[in-house]
Amino acid sequence: MTAGLSVLQTCALSLLVFTGASQFAFVGVIAAGGAPLSGAMTAILLGTRNTLYGLRMAPLLQWSGLRRVAAAQILIDESTAMAVNRGSTPAARIGFLSTGLAVFVLWNAATTAGAPAGTAMGDPRTFGLDAAVGAAFPALLWPRLSDRRNPVVAVLATAVALGPVPFTAAGVPVLAAGGVALLAGALTRPRERS
Repeated sequence: MTAGLSVLQTCALSLLVFTGASQFAFVGVIAAGGAPLSGAMTAILLGTRNTLYGLRMAPLLQWSGLRRVAAAQILIDESTAMAVNRGSTPAARIGFLSTGLAVFVLWNAATTAGAPAGTAMGDPRTFGLDAAVGAAFPALLWPRLSDRRNPVVAVLATAVALGPVPFTAAGVPVLAAGGVALLAGALTRPRERS
């Protein structure tokens, strides 16, 4: 483990902090010599984007109580993307659960198998594995680009996110991009007639 985490710590992180970007941010801060609290705060900041997903998913999935709390654990990019394009609540639930649970199980199985092998492999950037997450994200967005408004919002959000990258902590650019999406949604929302 290049960040100094044990196999048990790596597996616990994967189980409890089930959002890849937050995990990578935490490990990145620790690997760079930062304090665990700094790594945790960076991970939390980056993970707040899932709150935005929750705002969209809550009315779509229509769960409450313990089901909603349990669903929050698998509220990730992939499960959200597979749910929002469905035509009904039952179909959205199937897309959300099947994707979220599959990714959760496979992610943690891969962590359990890969953590011991991580030391032997060395730096994953040597093999270009650090680009895999970024390369998968456009595939998740592609179905949403059919609405003419969405590519414009995507370009604006990207531009806003790239601006603060050199000057801010990890996660802030993602939140700024999320703000663009929220603003676009608020400005283009159909007004209710009274």
